[in-house]
Amino acid sequence: MHPLLQIQELQVNFETEQGNTVAIQDVSFEVNRGEIVAIVGESGSGKSVTSLAVLQLLPEKTVRYSNGNIFFSEDGYSNIDLLQQSKDELQTIRGNRVAMIFQEPMTSLNPVYSCGSQVMESILQHRSVSSKEAKQQTIALFEKVKLPQPATIFNRYPHQLSGGQKQRVMIAMAMSCRPSLLICDEPTTALDVTVQKTILQLIKELQQEEKMGVIFITHDLGVVAEIADRVLVMYKGKIVEQGTVAQVMNQPAHPYTKGLLACRPVLHPKGERLPVVSDFMRVDDAGDFIVKQSPEKNTSTANEYNPASSEILIKATGLQVSFPGRKNFLGKPLEYTNAVDDTSFEVYKGETLGLVGESGCGKTTLGRTLLRLIEPTAGELFFDGKNMLQYSPSQLRILRRNIQIIFQDPYSSLNPSITIGNALEEVLAVHKIVDNKNQRRERVAELLEKVSLLPDHAYRYPHEFSGGQRQRIVIARALALNPSFIVCDESVSALDVSVQAQVLNLLNDLKKEFGFTIIFISHDLSVVHYISDRIMVMQKGKIVETGSASEVYQYPREAYTRQLIASLPKLQGTAPGKFC
Repeated sequence: MHPLLQIQELQVNFETEQGNTVAIQDVSFEVNRGEIVAIVGESGSGKSVTSLAVLQLLPEKTVRYSNGNIFFSEDGYSNIDLLQQSKDELQTIRGNRVAMIFQEPMTSLNPVYSCGSQVMESILQHRSVSSKEAKQQTIALFEKVKLPQPATIFNRYPHQLSGGQKQRVMIAMAMSCRPSLLICDEPTTALDVTVQKTILQLIKELQQEEKMGVIFITHDLGVVAEIADRVLVMYKGKIVEQGTVAQVMNQPAHPYTKGLLACRPVLHPKGERLPVVSDFMRVDDAGDFIVKQSPEKNTSTANEYNPASSEILIKATGLQVSFPGRKNFLGKPLEYTNAVDDTSFEVYKGETLGLVGESGCGKTTLGRTLLRLIEPTAGELFFDGKNMLQYSPSQLRILRRNIQIIFQDPYSSLNPSITIGNALEEVLAVHKIVDNKNQRRERVAELLEKVSLLPDHAYRYPHEFSGGQRQRIVIARALALNPSFIVCDESVSALDVSVQAQVLNLLNDLKKEFGFTIIFISHDLSVVHYISDRIMVMQKGKIVETGSASEVYQYPREAYTRQLIASLPKLQGTAPGKFC
C-alpha cells in the first residue's frame, strides 16, 4: 500500500535574471488518506512552493525541478509521478482528484464571471451533469460553507463580496468534485474567527467522511493545533522538524520551532515586546544553525501604552454607507444594503483603536470611508476639527499625505507591471517628499529594511514575492510619507507569527516615535487586544460594544463579543486572556 502522496528529495530552483535561486531543497514527506498534514514556517520558507509543485502550478519559464519525485497513489497500489505527467493528464487531475484552495481569493477568482458560474465550471469540467444540476450543487456548496443568501451570492461577482466571502467561494470550488487530496494554502487567512472555526470543522468533516488527505499550509499555530494530525516545520526551503502535533507543540526540538511558538501575541501581556525567531537562533555563512539562549521576557516600558490623548482626531456622527442591491429592468435600485448603519464614534490622537467583527460586518467599509475612499451616504465626518466631507479633490490630495491605509489584499493593491522599488519611489515623487532620485532610492532601501526585506528586493516585481512579503511591501508604502493617521485593514493577517511579531513591534515603535494614530482592523481579537488601547466591536454595520482593550477582551458585555473570543484557536491549552 502506498501513501496518497509521497514527495521524495524534491528540489525546486528558479532561474531569473538575477541568477539561480534554490526555493526548496531535499524535501521529503508523505500524506496518507484520512490524514491532515500541516506545513508551517515563515513567509518565503518554501511552503507554498512545495504545494504548488504538486500540481506543477509554478511558472514554466523559470521553474526547474532539479531533483526528486512526487508520487500520487489514489487507489493505494499504483503510483503516478506527477512531475512526469503531460498537460492533458494534469488537467484531469487538477481540481478533480487533487484540488487546491489558494491564499489570495481576489486574484484567484475571475472578476468578469459571477461566483456561481466559476464553481459551476469546475463541476461541468469534471462531472457528467447538466447545467441545472451543476447550479443546484453549487448553491448547496455555498450553503455548506456558510455563505449568506447562497442563491444571491451565486449571481454576484467577486468584487461584490467581502474578503472572507470570496475565500469561502474558493473553498466551495475546491471541494466541488470531492477530491482525494486537498491542498489548503492559508485557507482561513481572510476569515474572521467564527467563520474560520466553521471552515476548519467543515474541512475536518469532509476529510473524515471521504477519507481525504489534506495538506494544510498556515502561519497560525493555533489552527495547526486544532486541525492537524502531523506538522512539518520549514525554514529556508528545508524541513527542519516534523512529528505529531503534540510532539512539535509541546516538545519542540529545533530553535526555529521554539521561536515560532513564542512569538504569538496571546502569550504576552500588553506592553511587552514580542520575541521573534532571530532571538532564538541565527544562521551562519555555511547555513548552519547557531542556537541562542532563549530570550528573557522584555518588560521594558519602551512599548507600554500611555493613556490616549483627550484631543479628538476623528469624529464620526450618524455615519451611513449604503450600497444598491436588487434593481429593476431600468437599472433603478429597488433596495439598499447598509454596510455602515448610523455609526457614531471618536478616535483620539495618539491612540490605537481596534476594530473587530465578522467578515461582511462593515469594518473595511468603515475604514475606507474614514479616508473618503468610499463616500458616505449620510452623516458627518471630521478630521482634526475640519469637516472632511467638504474637502475638494485638491484639498484631499494634500490631506492624503497624513492619512494612509494598509490594504487587506496586498497583491491586488500593487501594480504588477512595475518593481516594488518603483512603486515606493512613486509615492515619494508624487508627494514631493524627496526630489532627488538617488535619495529616493536610499529612502526605499531604508523602508524595505524596516519591514525586514532586503534593499535588493526593490528590483523585483510583486509576483516574485510570497504573500507575507507582499504584505510587508504595502506596509512600507504606507509608512513612506510618515503619516499621522493609518488604517490597518487586516495588515498582519497574512503574515506568519514571527513576521507578525516584527510588524506589531514595528508599529508600536513607530507609533511611539512619531505619535501617529491607528485604526487596527482585524478578525483576530488576540492581536487586537495586544496592540490596541480601545476596541470597537462591529456587527451588521453597527458598533455594538466599545471599551478599553482589557475590558472588552476579559469582560465582554455582548454575547456576540463572547462568541468571537470563544472562537479563537487555542494553542497548548492556552485560553484567551490567560496572559492578560
